[in-house]
Amino acid sequence: MSLILQVLQTVAPVFILAGIGVIWVKLGWEYRVQFVTRLTMTLSVPALIFVSLMKTEIDPQALRDTAVATIITYLVVGLLVLALLKALKLDIRTFLAPLSFGNTGNLGLPLALFAFGSAGFDFAVVVFAIMAILSFTIGVWVVSGGGSPVSAIREPMVWATILGGLFLINGWMLPTWTVNTLDLVGQIAIPVMLITLGVAIARLKLGSFGRAIWLSAVKYVICISVPLAVGLLFALPPIAFGVLIIQVSTPVAVTSYMLAEKYDADADQVAGLAMVSTLMSIIVIPVLLAFLM
Repeated sequence: MSLILQVLQTVAPVFILAGIGVIWVKLGWEYRVQFVTRLTMTLSVPALIFVSLMKTEIDPQALRDTAVATIITYLVVGLLVLALLKALKLDIRTFLAPLSFGNTGNLGLPLALFAFGSAGFDFAVVVFAIMAILSFTIGVWVVSGGGSPVSAIREPMVWATILGGLFLINGWMLPTWTVNTLDLVGQIAIPVMLITLGVAIARLKLGSFGRAIWLSAVKYVICISVPLAVGLLFALPPIAFGVLIIQVSTPVAVTSYMLAEKYDADADQVAGLAMVSTLMSIIVIPVLLAFLM
């Protein structure tokens, strides 16, 4: 019973804040997702990543192992998803990124914080930063049907990750007033991202549910088994191991739908995946946490 209560206490804030976003939309109140997304992705989240990396007290070797394990995990997940899509003759532009990358920002960061504390959050930031870089390079390149993956260098999150890593490796620290300011800005990210997640899901126009159900199930199988195997292979510390699995196995992000809409992929199919996989996560995530906590 105590384990069930612990899991519920962990996931409750996540779904309550997302529920506020859903209710906000249902009440007909204005919520400008584009503005809030730009605010978080260009200011709040980069500040969060930078400060978290700079201030982390986790063993650098554990962080390096987690980073390498994360890269290998996403590489294997991507290859498996690509092979699946080719075997089933499904559109790679539409399905590769949503099935490979999860909602590690809006959902994964809060989950890691609530489940594993500040140490878990630091590991989660590393996984999120790597996923964001891959998503903004390879992911955008695939869904857009071409272009240069180097365009990701313009993303503030990429620079925040690089600078945060440099400060961590060299033991550098900014003046206290600067750190406090960036920390305050970064604190905006988690609650706002969760509310925005609820708003975005409430506004989705659903596509085919049938395909979304079994593809979401396949996504969870791949995105749980691969980080599990890689985490065991690297003998990651328990917290890093749990965070890697939770982060990689998060449901399809709403940003995948936005990218599909922007680059003329099948946005309705991605919307269905986002909705179905998020609903499935209500069961999947508590079960995972019950084994990992």
